[in-house]
Amino acid sequence: MGVRMGYSAGTEVRSVADLREEAHWAAATGFESFWVSQVFGIDPIVALAAVGADVPEFRELGTSVVPLTGRHPLALAAQALTAQNALDGRFTLGIGASHQIVTEGFFGESYQHAFSRTVEFLDALMPLLEGKPANVDGDQVFAKGWLKIDAAPCPVLLAALGPRMLDLAGRVTAGTSVGSCGPRTIARDIVPVITASAERHGRTPPRVVALVGVCVTSDPDGARDHSRRMSQMYDAFPSYRRVLDLESVAGGADLMLAGTIDDIFDGFATYVDAGVTDLRVAIFARTEDEQSATREALARVLAHGVR
Repeated sequence: MGVRMGYSAGTEVRSVADLREEAHWAAATGFESFWVSQVFGIDPIVALAAVGADVPEFRELGTSVVPLTGRHPLALAAQALTAQNALDGRFTLGIGASHQIVTEGFFGESYQHAFSRTVEFLDALMPLLEGKPANVDGDQVFAKGWLKIDAAPCPVLLAALGPRMLDLAGRVTAGTSVGSCGPRTIARDIVPVITASAERHGRTPPRVVALVGVCVTSDPDGARDHSRRMSQMYDAFPSYRRVLDLESVAGGADLMLAGTIDDIFDGFATYVDAGVTDLRVAIFARTEDEQSATREALARVLAHGVR
């Protein structure tokens, strides 16, 4: 389909051993990249550095996404470059401003100036990841210093759904990683904005990495109903709610690709047509049977090209 196919290990991986098992399966199946998010589970930067040597098949291992909340540019850059060193240049740092409920409810930080903080954070982070010193004394972020780590420059993907954040991603980073965002919205409201920003600033065409949930099942409606119950909290986050409304769907579960493996790959094609450069696939299964069926079907197609 002309896009990179990556596997998403989910947001609540509990151990490095579990992550290693997922990585081995994804590599053997034929995925080109491996992504780990951070919510309640293990730290994905540390974990990817720990398992990366075991899976040389992956062209890329990355976070999608690590919240900037609770972090400092110097500390995050040191962590990312250490992972880049451990992974021989295959690491990509996906970051995001997170959400108000996390920023204020978990960390006690203000979410009032989330965008301006992200701007200042990147003003400090991006030079550090390129081996240069940071020199930022802003309203939200202070970072002055440098790092001495033997590592290739670390690319950054910024989670962005709104126009200002998309413009920032196109201007400063390698692209964006989006979730709860359907193909119509990506084609109309995501790709044009970030691409125009990159072009204005003389940058290479940006990556657009889309999270897509899949499930091989004989009961797609039941699978979506189950996913709907699990995703109610996420559907209420303002940034997600906005793009779900733009897509004219009730929730993220309505974007789930469920049914036969042909149904799923037909759905993938709509994202490709929308301008997505990378698909980050997550398995959303209710039962072990659905999990096994989905894994087996993906392996048949990715490893052998047979549906």
